[in-house]
Amino acid sequence: MDALIARLMPHLIVMPVLLPLGTAALMLLLGPQRRPLKAVVNVASCLLGLCVSLALLRWTLTEGGAAAVGIYMPSNWPVPYGIVLVLDRLSAMMLALTSLLALAAVLYSSARWHKAGVYFHPLFQLQVMGLSGAFLTGDLFNLFVFFEIMLTASYGLLLHGSSPARVRAGLHYIAVNLMASTLFLIGIAMLYGVTGTLNLADMAMMVPAIAEDDRGLLHAGAAIMAIAFLVKAAAWPLNFWLPAAYSSAAAPVAALFAIMTKLGVYAVLRVWTLLFPASAGVSALFGGDLLIWMGLATVAFGAIGVLATQQLARMTAFAAILSSGTLLAAIGFGQPAVTGAALYYAFSSTLAIAALFLLIELVKRASESEEQIALISDTVFEEDEAFADYQASPASLPDVNLDDDEQALIGRAIPFAMAFLGLSFALCALLIAGLPPLSGFIGKFAMLTALLQPAGMGAAMPEAASLPVNEAA
Repeated sequence: MDALIARLMPHLIVMPVLLPLGTAALMLLLGPQRRPLKAVVNVASCLLGLCVSLALLRWTLTEGGAAAVGIYMPSNWPVPYGIVLVLDRLSAMMLALTSLLALAAVLYSSARWHKAGVYFHPLFQLQVMGLSGAFLTGDLFNLFVFFEIMLTASYGLLLHGSSPARVRAGLHYIAVNLMASTLFLIGIAMLYGVTGTLNLADMAMMVPAIAEDDRGLLHAGAAIMAIAFLVKAAAWPLNFWLPAAYSSAAAPVAALFAIMTKLGVYAVLRVWTLLFPASAGVSALFGGDLLIWMGLATVAFGAIGVLATQQLARMTAFAAILSSGTLLAAIGFGQPAVTGAALYYAFSSTLAIAALFLLIELVKRASESEEQIALISDTVFEEDEAFADYQASPASLPDVNLDDDEQALIGRAIPFAMAFLGLSFALCALLIAGLPPLSGFIGKFAMLTALLQPAGMGAAMPEAASLPVNEAA
């Protein structure tokens, strides 16, 4: 397997972009009909994409250790003129997460939601293409291009299975993201004017040597571009659009949208650590304090939203905001150990949020079915005198526990499907809440440990270690 992957490299790097692009083109050629065939093609493409992503992840883990970097230059155009795709452990992990969510969402949609619109499958593949390209690109302008591909597809997916709530939320979503895209393009133009390149690695080498007269323009361009990233990352106060958009979208679409906020966080992490590391001179850690405070404010806003809302879908949307705020605050400290723990937390929290979006609709369907069955049962047994007497006064029976509808709980069988859905929902909610020993707790504990004790668990604090024995006692 490793030999096959090595033989396919570096051309395998471009497959996560070309595969969904070719699949979308093929499904457009099939026409508006043949939905079952397009569903099969979509599932097969997502499964193949997951295999490619896992192969790329394995390559980064087996080749060159943590410093393994794969580079693909289409047409072999050199920097700064050519487009470059860069693969490392971070981008490989995000690719694997995207492919896993895409496969789960398309399998879920095959039961119902893909029939609600004509172009669901091509738009789905274009969304996957935009996400994959954004995670792989090493060029600012192509990051903008893949952002726009992803956003254009998400506009159609958000309106899929149109309803008044989706149309209203979709219009707000489109307006906000068009504004963010404009700011993104302005920021790119300003950075290009200062550095003369759009390649991130090339730009990172030029930032420390920027003239003092141009440094203000550099910071202004980075700040304007960061606004676009923070809008997508759902940072407060730029996240007012997210609860309505995510909660009104179809379940498989919302599940795929769960990684879009992480794309905004990824863009902040990638660009900020390359352009403004601790070795960037005067520009070192530019905006780090603002990231921390915006992240903490986002966490507070998401927590209040989770506690205040009474709708499960909106609650999950606020949980996505809370997760994004946690990641932004952790990145702002600029400490590798904290960032590593945050990436571990990002993987598990994204999966949990996507699973919640899928589970919520199943729970809603099950409750609606139960209400219909109860209505039929009432109609069938309404002439049964014994049943009518019991229904009229169930509390008259001794030691009978009643539910909200004053129906007896004893002897009522819970269907296995309902029990499984309830358990799955509880596990996902507890994971997001950070209850031990689930992965959400491990990620948050690792972040706090790395922040409060950078030397590691059990290590002595520097102040205590420097004191004499008597004073330390």
